Amino acid sequence: MKVILRTYNLQLKHNFTISRLSYKTQPTLIVELQSEGYSGYGETTSNPYYKNTVDSMKSNLEKIIPFIESVTTETPEEFWDKAHQLLQHDLFALCALDNAYNDWYARKKGKKLYELWGYSIDHNPKTDYTIGIDSIEKMVSKMKELPWPIYKIKLGTKEDIAIVTELRKYTNAVFRIDANCGWTVPETLTNAVALKKLGVEFLEQPLKADDWEGHKAVFDQSVLPIIADESCIVEEDVAKCHNHFHGVNIKLMKCGGLTPARRMIAQAKKLGMKTMVGCMTESSVGISAIAHLLPELDYVDMDGILLLSNDIATGITLSDGVIKYSELNGTGVRLIV
Repeated sequence: MKVILRTYNLQLKHNFTISRLSYKTQPTLIVELQSEGYSGYGETTSNPYYKNTVDSMKSNLEKIIPFIESVTTETPEEFWDKAHQLLQHDLFALCALDNAYNDWYARKKGKKLYELWGYSIDHNPKTDYTIGIDSIEKMVSKMKELPWPIYKIKLGTKEDIAIVTELRKYTNAVFRIDANCGWTVPETLTNAVALKKLGVEFLEQPLKADDWEGHKAVFDQSVLPIIADESCIVEEDVAKCHNHFHGVNIKLMKCGGLTPARRMIAQAKKLGMKTMVGCMTESSVGISAIAHLLPELDYVDMDGILLLSNDIATGITLSDGVIKYSELNGTGVRLIV
């Protein structure tokens, strides 16, 4: 198994702002695995909230190249178990490696990844499109630039209700709100009442990640469903979120890739929770991996490629929220840069 690591700076169309940071460029790391005439691709992006960089992730992967090169017939699950022992301190790097291996394995089997898993794509959910925090004028402009059936609106300001009230004047689309840990319990409960009247479907992570007493209060009293994000990182967190959130937003990078994400989805479903997968401003490499989980999801946020001005790959395509798969096997990815 040959390993190739590539780094890129993805340029965004607009400054992307949430409650805790703003950026225009997204560093990303691509892992390519080559063996038996097939290549598989995986991706991970840097994220200051989780204190990782492209250089640190690349370094951690370089340290385990002898292990990767020794791989022969392992299933993705077996591969992940072994790789996790070596990369449990860097799940973002593990994600890129795991996704690349899943991609390679499916291509070797001559199947798309969702086919390998036995999923039917007849009822896939549509993806939302994210509007970052900005002036109301600029947020409206972004909506007009890309009319979409579902918008995910980043909030966490003192003018949140005014923002959504104004945006509602320009579209009948479904709204989803992501406060990125920016509210208190009273703010959440009060805002939920107003936002429900404005056609909001659910609230994502309104409180700080470790405020479990607050999560329980909001879960019990909110008039809108609450979806965990920062409070649901790895597999063990799904059970913690039960009876504190109505659903979980799973990020492949945070949990370590497609393999644990599938287990988290199954666990959430067993507990009667809604399932969602989100992105972290990936290129088509990462977004195309997410797409193969769609049959198991209630909601999805995989708009990363719509936010970019320079994609580095081809894969799935998006049109009016609908995902169309590539003709290629595996995740369907082809690098173009």
